[in-house]
Amino acid sequence: MAKKSKKQQEVLALVDRTKAYDVQEAIKLVKETAKANFDETVEAAFRLGVDPKKADQQIRGAMVLPHGTGKTQSVLVFAKGDKAKEAEAAGADFVGDQDLINKINQGWFDFDVVVATPDMMAEVGKLGRVLGPKGLMPNPKTGTVTFEVEKAVNEIKAGKVEYRVDKAANIHVPIGKSSFDEGKLVENFEAITDALVKAKPQASKGVYMRNAAVSSTMGPGIKVDVSNFVK
Repeated sequence: MAKKSKKQQEVLALVDRTKAYDVQEAIKLVKETAKANFDETVEAAFRLGVDPKKADQQIRGAMVLPHGTGKTQSVLVFAKGDKAKEAEAAGADFVGDQDLINKINQGWFDFDVVVATPDMMAEVGKLGRVLGPKGLMPNPKTGTVTFEVEKAVNEIKAGKVEYRVDKAANIHVPIGKSSFDEGKLVENFEAITDALVKAKPQASKGVYMRNAAVSSTMGPGIKVDVSNFVK
């Protein structure tokens, strides 16, 4: 095991790993333990009481965080005609159809989010083998397959995040940067927690939100008491 530096030891000493902190206290600790020389991303992680193998217990969605994520995402839109013009006017970084499909097939991935109009999905669907593994495939559940192109682009640019339960029943969501005010990080955390509580499948039995934690890119995980959200 690699020996921890003095700085790492000091950071770890600030956190009681056995305690679930009140959200305000947890966020304060995240900021205190973000000691890297760059603006670290703050992430929330949730362990849910669902069985992702069952179709009726898969959780997937998207939402615009109250204060964004602190990252401006580059948006690619597959659209034609007036919808392509709408995407360009809304500030999409890349807009096209077959030309972009060909470019992606040649290994180009200089974008963060993909939006497509429904009439383009027959062609875009052929990119599933390359976009799917990267989590870039447009999906109606996350609002990225839509004719409301302007709305989709605006929401993504405003800080829209996608969430999806993984095979181990965990969900990881960025909620901002370590430079954010504590209040903004708290409100972003509360917003995504509320969204996940509302997304609870009827088939889920027992404790639904089993635990939650927040952490910065280089900092330790800090457990959060989410009992107030699931009453």
